[in-house]
Amino acid sequence: MITDTLEHASHYYGVSPGIKQALEHLAATDFDGVEPGRYDIDGDSVYALVQEYDTRPDDKGLWEAHRRYIDVQYVAAGIEAMGYAPIGTMTESQAYDEKDDYTLFCGNGVRMTMPAGSFAVFFPQDVHMPCMAIENPTSVRKVVVKIAVS
Repeated sequence: MITDTLEHASHYYGVSPGIKQALEHLAATDFDGVEPGRYDIDGDSVYALVQEYDTRPDDKGLWEAHRRYIDVQYVAAGIEAMGYAPIGTMTESQAYDEKDDYTLFCGNGVRMTMPAGSFAVFFPQDVHMPCMAIENPTSVRKVVVKIAVS
């Protein structure tokens, strides 16, 4: 897992070509006027999902992990909390859904505050719980860039 602000994104370009593509796309795009939906960067290999939602209370959160894609989760507007835990410390609660590429887990992890301009990179071994309220639910605009694992 990596977490930082977009102003430091270039420090992570060497991790993989897909992460470089994702972070460059995030830095080059003003998401204020972009409609929610899917936007291909490199077909199914790298694509962005623009989302708008209200954050949710902790009791509505879901711990998830993906096998086929790395997530770069960028908070474009608003603020949310995200949880993180290494996959080996969690217990699987719902078997892998191959169609939608996720497994659900239960357990405990750390909580991070993610203000606008920050991003987190979650690899397949990183269980994460996004979309969480800091105190009360609030509106968030987020971009999740999906990067195919090679």
